[in-house]
Amino acid sequence: MHSSEFEKLKNDPLVLGDLKLFSRILVGTGKYSSLPEMKNCHKESGTQMVTLALRRVPLHLSSQQTANIIDYIDTENITILPNTAGAHSAPEALRMAAIAVEMGMKFLKVEVMGDVTTLLPDPIETLKSVEMLREKYTRDDLFLMVYTNDDPVLAGKLLKAGADAIMPAGSPIGSGRGIQNKGNIKMILEIVNGKVPVILDAGVGCAGDVTLAMELGMDAVLLNTAIAQAQDPVKMAAAMKYAWMAGRLSYMAGRIPSKLYATASSPELDF
Repeated sequence: MHSSEFEKLKNDPLVLGDLKLFSRILVGTGKYSSLPEMKNCHKESGTQMVTLALRRVPLHLSSQQTANIIDYIDTENITILPNTAGAHSAPEALRMAAIAVEMGMKFLKVEVMGDVTTLLPDPIETLKSVEMLREKYTRDDLFLMVYTNDDPVLAGKLLKAGADAIMPAGSPIGSGRGIQNKGNIKMILEIVNGKVPVILDAGVGCAGDVTLAMELGMDAVLLNTAIAQAQDPVKMAAAMKYAWMAGRLSYMAGRIPSKLYATASSPELDF
């Protein structure tokens, strides 16, 4: 990264509570062909936060045990974002959150699935989860990053319930279809109005999807399958790093208005 404009991004961090991150892509830990490949992709992407299902976090490790997934995460430079994947109800999410707190983790991705085929979140149980979690835990205890569908009304309710970040899906998990409804994403951004970060979560297929999300004004992008299942995961991880940078700079620069008819780029009169 040599451009002076790219250098300015260092002074434009993603703020999550008391945590400030330079990178605006969050990366997953599943579907890689091996743990070393996962580690290489994390490094190449420049990510500073990775999400990990709580059920995959080893609770008790002895020196005799073989290497586990935590050994392949650079925890000195990367914050682990545990998630409640596998929960199908608010009580299940609450139990998983208790495990995260017991392990000393300060961030939690709230994820409550409503359907095993589409893997879309259950809006009712998701909202209940946030309400229950916020009753039990303060923001100092847990920073709640909530995975949801792209419903602007629900986003507003989650914000009111105490979500610390709203994470709407661009399209179903692992679909690679990108953002299917830009209008809904724009409405979510308007409703949230900068009160908490809005992070695209799910559906990314390529670097262009990341750039588009950033150009729309989203604060960050969480992705996994687009890197892990690419033909060259490490190369795709690098592409994602530059994609968020380009998209963020484009958003900060301010795009020209979209017009129906052509506008000449050359002056009408010669000088």
